[in-house]
Amino acid sequence: MEKEYIIPKIMWLPLLFSISVNSAVYYGARALTAERVHYDFTGFPDEQIPFLPWTIVIYLGCYLFWVVNYIIGCRQDEEKAFQFISADLLAKLICLLCFLICPTTNIRPAITGNSVWDRLMRLLYCIDAADNLFPSIHCLTSWFCYIAVRKNEKAPKWYRIFSFLTVISICISTLTTKQHVIPDVIAGVGLAEISYFLTKKSGFSRRYGEIIRKMAGRILKRRNRCEQKN
Repeated sequence: MEKEYIIPKIMWLPLLFSISVNSAVYYGARALTAERVHYDFTGFPDEQIPFLPWTIVIYLGCYLFWVVNYIIGCRQDEEKAFQFISADLLAKLICLLCFLICPTTNIRPAITGNSVWDRLMRLLYCIDAADNLFPSIHCLTSWFCYIAVRKNEKAPKWYRIFSFLTVISICISTLTTKQHVIPDVIAGVGLAEISYFLTKKSGFSRRYGEIIRKMAGRILKRRNRCEQKN
């Protein structure tokens, strides 16, 4: 009997590829646009949103949520799993274009408090520059977490509801920590939905699945040859 893995073996490669592309897009775009003019999309509605340092708990806590729901997304049947992971890849590539064509920034509030939340916010601002904002990858990735479960029969109904509420709270936290503005959030959620729709309608997810299977097959053959030599 074949061993069952937390993530199906066929999904290891595309998931690793998506993680690598995400990092390359985020840090690559930052390096390429460092000397260019950055635009601030902050509007009047954003100025009315209060700065709430304690919401950094939600903002940073989402990483565990991402891990869990991306695993769930990859554990669907192969067709849906490849639609999910290929949509994530397509969205991140579109993010790269957005970051390069229209670099963005915003003005962060001065943090004068000395609470735990204030200290964490100062640390976040220190390690995460105010760029690569439109669309929000934070909101985009979180919305993909909801896409992974909303029609997934393997996920219980209570968890689907929990995921939706969690995603909404994450999107709000990007505003209350002043990491993003409203246009960034809307663009992130919208891009996730558009990418998910396009990958199926265009046949991209099917072709991507075929490429991954071929690559996985070649890797397996090479591994078998090495084992036979040894």
